[in-house]
Amino acid sequence: MVTSAPPASSAPNPATQTSNERLIVALDFPEASAALACADKLAGSVSWFKVGLELYLAAGDSIISELKRRGHRVFLDLKLHDIPNTAASAVRSLARLEPDLLTVHAAGGRAMLTAAAEAARSLPHPPRLLAVTVLTSMDTAALAETGVSASPVEQVLRLARLAAECGLDGMVCSPAEAAALHSALPKALLVTPGIRPAGADAGDQKRIATPQFALAAGASKLVIGRPITAAADPKAAAQAILSDMAKSNPTK
Repeated sequence: MVTSAPPASSAPNPATQTSNERLIVALDFPEASAALACADKLAGSVSWFKVGLELYLAAGDSIISELKRRGHRVFLDLKLHDIPNTAASAVRSLARLEPDLLTVHAAGGRAMLTAAAEAARSLPHPPRLLAVTVLTSMDTAALAETGVSASPVEQVLRLARLAAECGLDGMVCSPAEAAALHSALPKALLVTPGIRPAGADAGDQKRIATPQFALAAGASKLVIGRPITAAADPKAAAQAILSDMAKSNPTK
């Protein structure tokens, strides 16, 4: 039986989090002006925003600094994946921007994950580190093409346990694996993309679910992009989702 080392910090107690604190809006835009305009439209309803690779490469450090200046929390999703020394150096370099959450790829292995976690713990204001397990755009067939014969849930659990042993704070997982991960690693922070309100287009996601399903499965935070950012009225779309999230548990 694998005994997981405690993560660097425990996941927030879901019962003490409001729906606003559990919703992260993905700012998947090709330029800073569009991303900031969207964030401004959502001000007052949303406090967490995700900056991914596309926006970070287009806008650089300034987009993180500006979102923080406007009082937002930032999930920096760069999926760091390199040799241990480089991954650790990247964590230290990005920490100067004070992202609240930062991703590394669990496929980097034990040495890389441990180096990243140790680098974060050495900082005065460490970001919480999340391990990306299996991308929500991948299914069993896609995994097989990369040489992984396990099912998505089996691979997610394998990589998540490894990340927990290495001292990471949590994992990124699809709604389909949230229940299994919450059961196996109840103290881990589980951030769940692939969320689509009922009736919404799945886009390029394969393993998706509604907000209520994901929260009931044990997700700590939900990442939602296009159903909000591409809506005719993003704030109204966000408020509808927040209302749906609140209904899933009156205490959230």
